[in-house]
Amino acid sequence: MRPRKRFGQHFLHDSRILQGIASAMALQPGQQVFEIGPGQGALTEYLFDQRLDRYLAVEIDRDLAPLLPPKFPGIEVLEQDILRADFATLLNASDSGGCGWRVVGNLPYNISSPLLMQLVDFVLDRPANIVDMHFMLQKEMAERLSAVPGSKAWGRLSVMTQVTLNVQYLFDVPPESFRPPPKVDSSIIRLTPKQDTTLPVARKSLDQVLRLAFAGRRKRLSNALKTLNLDWQSVAVDSGLRADDVTIENFLMIAGQVESQQDKSSSQQ
Repeated sequence: MRPRKRFGQHFLHDSRILQGIASAMALQPGQQVFEIGPGQGALTEYLFDQRLDRYLAVEIDRDLAPLLPPKFPGIEVLEQDILRADFATLLNASDSGGCGWRVVGNLPYNISSPLLMQLVDFVLDRPANIVDMHFMLQKEMAERLSAVPGSKAWGRLSVMTQVTLNVQYLFDVPPESFRPPPKVDSSIIRLTPKQDTTLPVARKSLDQVLRLAFAGRRKRLSNALKTLNLDWQSVAVDSGLRADDVTIENFLMIAGQVESQQDKSSSQQ
């Protein structure tokens, strides 16, 4: 079956890479797996095991979805757009004695960013429901997710992800591992919920600070965040720093100050 451009399909066929993903996940009997975009089932072949408690897959292609159950008896396949999925219903940890889900997928490049943000929100809301996530992404995206302060790849997506998840860059995947080959390199990453996923500030406040800071990443914080009218003397962060060099902890402190000032403003009205 020919890959469909509108779904961003690039079918992985390299057995070394497929085995590498399976080895990285090291699935155990009794666990439950949630696969995003199984396509023709190339990766499913390496992961599916009758001893797993559940294997749930979401596939948007209505021609591919029906082909999977005959190949993998016991698999549950939902034919739908993953961006419209209700994760609270699909990834309910109480369905199998509270055991979290192992999530995996070869994510289409055009949906990876919004999908990751949806999953970050889900982990914030229900941290016990996901054990870990293994994704194949465009290499540039993987580098942004795993970036550190002071690097060119450090940005809003890095902070919004790492504030909730530990990010581990596993290995790269060349274009020739796919059919058809994409025009970019890909990478495999592992995302694991942090022990404490509670945010000390509202996600909306942090996102507001990050958007402004990285929109003016060449500017000093005092300039990039000028519209927030921050009292920098009350923030233990150097206002002369540029966004590229600001740590997650410092961004949280700034967002906390924004909320504090908004609360004071509201109480005076």
